[in-house]
Amino acid sequence: MRFSTERPVKIVMLGAGGTGGHIAPHLYRLLYSLNRPARFIVCDGDTVEAKNLVRQNFIAADLGENKAKALAERYSSVFGIEAEYVPDYVETGEKLSQLIEPRQWRYGYARPVISELVILIGAVDNNKSRKLCHGVFQEAKEVVYIDSGNGEYGGQVVCGIRRSGRTFYKPAASVYPDILDETDKFPTELSCAEASVSAPQSIVANIMAATAVVNMVYNILVLGNLNVRMATFSTKTITVRPTVSKRNRAA
Repeated sequence: MRFSTERPVKIVMLGAGGTGGHIAPHLYRLLYSLNRPARFIVCDGDTVEAKNLVRQNFIAADLGENKAKALAERYSSVFGIEAEYVPDYVETGEKLSQLIEPRQWRYGYARPVISELVILIGAVDNNKSRKLCHGVFQEAKEVVYIDSGNGEYGGQVVCGIRRSGRTFYKPAASVYPDILDETDKFPTELSCAEASVSAPQSIVANIMAATAVVNMVYNILVLGNLNVRMATFSTKTITVRPTVSKRNRAA
């Protein structure tokens, strides 16, 4: 799938924890290098706790801070990009649809209006949020939706693409239909006891997932071409296996 390397860019990332925290600094650096308008909106309603300092990309000075705020303010200031963040969990289709609504840009009065290329990144740890992203993706006219999921030693990154109201690359829930099962809760629906229990993960699994996400975004924004629909990885065997698209449509 080919993409314009001149369109303004907006990236919306849901989740600023294990994987999202490692995605953030590299995406800020990548957007800084682009010669076009670029926005990065980080969304998360969680706060930094002492237990997060081992695996997630936070430091002691962040304790008690909202995760999205901590990441956005730190890295946006480093790269001179406006800090944009939502210090809440995104749990409704209306709110997510508003976040991924593209802004219209015009470069001079004689030039045509250009719509932002919107990339939605799912770095969440629950399938109910993924189901929400799936529903909004299916209704969107145009959006790139990259979802990351991992366990302790492995995981997958899936890129769904909508263009002109059609799905060209299937999103995560179409590849893994179990995501749509009603067996999960939003973070705000969890009890204190439930919230304290999380599936085991390792820092290297989070970093490997983040690397795959950033690679996909790099190919889209810098190379203008993405032919990998998804990638599965294992930290034990140190391998990444891509699923390559057989067709490559121009924008």
